[in-house]
Amino acid sequence: MKNLFDTTKNITDDLEMRVYTSQILGQDSNLVLHGGGNTSVKIDNTLYVKGSGWNLDTIEKEGFSPVDLDVLIEMASRDELSDTQMVKEQRAALRNQDLSNPSPSPSIEAILHAIIPFKFVDHTHADAVVTISNTPNGKKLIQDLYGENMLIIDYVMPGFILAKKIFDETRDVDFSTLDGIILLNHGVFTFDDDAKVAYDKMINIVTLAEEFIASNTTKSYHGNPKILEEGFLDQLQQEVANLRGCNVLLTSITTPQAITFSNIENIKEIVHRGGLTPEHVIRIKPFPAIIYQDINTSLKQFTNEYMNYFKNNSNTEHIMLDIAPKYAIIPGYGVVIFAKDEKEQKVSTDIVTHTICAILTAEQLESWTSLKASDLFEMEYWELEQAKLKK
Repeated sequence: MKNLFDTTKNITDDLEMRVYTSQILGQDSNLVLHGGGNTSVKIDNTLYVKGSGWNLDTIEKEGFSPVDLDVLIEMASRDELSDTQMVKEQRAALRNQDLSNPSPSPSIEAILHAIIPFKFVDHTHADAVVTISNTPNGKKLIQDLYGENMLIIDYVMPGFILAKKIFDETRDVDFSTLDGIILLNHGVFTFDDDAKVAYDKMINIVTLAEEFIASNTTKSYHGNPKILEEGFLDQLQQEVANLRGCNVLLTSITTPQAITFSNIENIKEIVHRGGLTPEHVIRIKPFPAIIYQDINTSLKQFTNEYMNYFKNNSNTEHIMLDIAPKYAIIPGYGVVIFAKDEKEQKVSTDIVTHTICAILTAEQLESWTSLKASDLFEMEYWELEQAKLKK
């Protein structure tokens, strides 16, 4: 992985440095995709943490939420805290309470950033690291690759639960001995009092994972997309639009990787084992549709599977989202994306493209296995998003 830090820059302001290293982290899509990841800096008992709605590659100073550090640390010591209450208290702890020019809501990882005892904290969803962890033997592979100076945390839901888990597990840990924290199936944290050192640690951790993958896999992708019947994609687009209740754009991905992916014999079983990182489920649902010659039958099978997924994991408080697929696999052809507009189209296309590469890689390492359906459901039906629907 290329190190983008420009050593000729003369940046003395901590927040300005935080902006710079956040942007160069965000510029690499193998580290951060569309709002993923977050960063922070501690200045004078204030945590400046990436705010909701900002992307790392374009973030500026005003994109960092200034939160009272003591309040966040106290929150970590509690036994329970709902995400709704956490968000409310984090907003109440903002140093800036000017309603005419409000700060963005702090990241849901703000508490975790607060309890890491270093000035600069970086968090990414590095494809290479997460791909390795998304294998049946992933935890051992990660342990062997990084050794005893890497804190490895089993997957739990991001937010208070994750912060509480790390708070409890690091009470007797000397953070100065750690190279970083790897959250299995999720991402990587690095930290230091020097922004460049924290950034370098991230690049080094990911580079090691990339080198491991390169040494244990080949990139043998080939084939041309099969010719579909005339009007096939138009009919598919219209049927998905009917399911979603709005017009949709259809984008085809027919790269050699996508064609190879679509031709995997047990592809349906594989894609039901979870995505690249849990946050992606909000964008592309927990699994795609598999479209065979009969479009209506294929879509009916998808909607039945999605409704069963909802039924098996929901309670009476949940409101089901729309039942239309966000992408579909057409065996022998590749993958198609369904989106309501160009912005959603780009986001979904990028996420699916990265997911395809990760699954193909994991299948060569051993096999692909990510998160349980219940974990995906917990993220897709997060209480804060459900609250918006109920309003």
